[in-house]
Amino acid sequence: MHPIDVAAHLRFPSKITFPILTANESGKFIPSRYSSRMPEYRRSFAAQLILIWSLNIVIDSLPYLQKSDFPAMARNSLEILQVNLGYLCNLSCSHCHVNAGPKRTELMDKDTIAEVLAFIDRHNVHTLDLTGGAPEMNPHFRYLTAQARKRGLKVIDRCNLVILLEKGFQDMAGFLAENQVEIVASLPCYLEENVDKQRGKGTFNASIKALQLLNGLGYGLTDDGLQLNLVFNPQGASLPPEQQGLERAYKQHLRERYGIAFNRLFAMANLPVQRFGSVLLSTGRFDDYLQLLKDNFQASNLDRVMCKNTLSVDWQGFVYDCDFNQMLQLPLGGKQKTHLAEVAELTGKTIAVMQHCYACTAGQGSSCGGAIG
Repeated sequence: MHPIDVAAHLRFPSKITFPILTANESGKFIPSRYSSRMPEYRRSFAAQLILIWSLNIVIDSLPYLQKSDFPAMARNSLEILQVNLGYLCNLSCSHCHVNAGPKRTELMDKDTIAEVLAFIDRHNVHTLDLTGGAPEMNPHFRYLTAQARKRGLKVIDRCNLVILLEKGFQDMAGFLAENQVEIVASLPCYLEENVDKQRGKGTFNASIKALQLLNGLGYGLTDDGLQLNLVFNPQGASLPPEQQGLERAYKQHLRERYGIAFNRLFAMANLPVQRFGSVLLSTGRFDDYLQLLKDNFQASNLDRVMCKNTLSVDWQGFVYDCDFNQMLQLPLGGKQKTHLAEVAELTGKTIAVMQHCYACTAGQGSSCGGAIG
């Protein structure tokens, strides 16, 4: 596939300026001056990433995924309800499959929260998995969490860590500990330079402070205590390294350098959708990445992917087979759009699959709990 020239396919405001990128001594691309015309080398990965990231550009990858040879799949019994509380986030990460950020306004309202709880009361769900955006930024996050815990559910908060230090959220870590919420925290690398490149300058140091705060509350210290798990994502178009070895490296580095402890590391593959998919398309690497995923397909992973026992709910209450299908607007079972209130028995129902599903089954596999193979 030839690169998709982002600038050529968009109508920009007349006064918009584009960065003229210059490589510094470390090989990093930095804006040295600005021009109203895109530079000729705009197809470079770095230039396209900056453009897509700064202007919040998303190229729809769905048309490139629809012609699929991925195996047919059917659901097992429902165990986990994964609820996206909205796309508002204090960060804008380059690998984000949700395209979340500070300017997003989509947030689940109180009525839809009530429907989530009613669904839980009707079905045999044992885990509520809260995601976003930054799920903590939803004004009803604490209410939903407390209500789920009262019902005896395990609650997972997919936390970007930095939110715990933001104004208005400084007591959030204490709330999570008090309610025994499991934290799954994004830390895509244990090196400052790599994290800041992927998530924004200063993010790594803030994440370290947040992890130290959580350790001080008892998180990540024992296997039977408050659970603190970290998430790794590759920075480029590659598969994650072997999870167990990477976990050992994370634990050693974070313990020796910062005195930080955690329970497990989840190594997750990047899905070719939203922001990451846009970069792949704009640099002509989309087909190569899909081929990499297909070349490493492992049929043994099919029975352990998250869509087998998880239902994904968007901020409006519509349901999908997984969080990635939600971002592609691919409805539950690949049929018509379905609301949470309309869902009945799911066991044995067809799962909507396309080419992006190869990311969850390649190599050691990738699910919400990391490697599955």
